[in-house]
This record gives sequence, C-alpha cells and structure tokens, in this order.
Amino acid sequence: MSPQFEEKRFALRMALRLPIVVSGRSDDGAAWSEPTETDDISTTGTLFHLNQKVSSGESLYLRSHRPDGVPVEVKARVVRVAPAVHGTSRVGVEIVESKENWLRLFVAWVADDQGEEE
Repeated sequence: MSPQFEEKRFALRMALRLPIVVSGRSDDGAAWSEPTETDDISTTGTLFHLNQKVSSGESLYLRSHRPDGVPVEVKARVVRVAPAVHGTSRVGVEIVESKENWLRLFVAWVADDQGEEE
C-alpha cells in the first residue's frame, strides 16, 4: 500500500501557537481575511486551521509579528488542505515571497520560546 502523499518537508519545524491573519481572494475575486493561529511553524512554511475554503496552489498572504512587535507579511502558496473539525480545514503553506522575513520571524519566536523555558 502506497502512502497517501509523499513527505517533502526538510525544514526545522516546531509546535507554536502564533497569531496570524490569513488573506486571499475567493473564486469570485472578493477579498477575504481571517484571523487564526498556527499549529506549527517551520523555516519554510506553516500549518493552520481555516474556515475559508482554499485549494492547493492558491496564493495567500500571512500577517503576523515578531516578539518585539515588528510586523511581518509574506506571500505563501497552499501545498496541503485536509478536512478538520467543525467544517474547518487544516492548511499547510510554503512561503514563496519575503522568505528572509519569515525566517527572521521563525528565529525570533524560537529564541523567545527558548528564553521562557529557562
């Protein structure tokens, strides 16, 4: 029996509940925006729950902030959509633009999280 999908992740990943705002455009071109939080975050993307219906390959914009309050906005591509609870979807995205800003966000939150454990 073959796996349902091939695992392609090679990036450092950690469980982190980070508040984000996801935005995009629906099929009719209407802009939408939805606040949510990450389930986990990696150096190249993130996983989160979303009420809005999205499809693999779709472009989304993610907004968040570093622990010091500096805002971060990046463009992402949907790479995985799976059904979740209460009609939501688990959405996995890969960061495609402003990768350096995303990496800074990741490093800042990892460092902040490590500091709290000490």
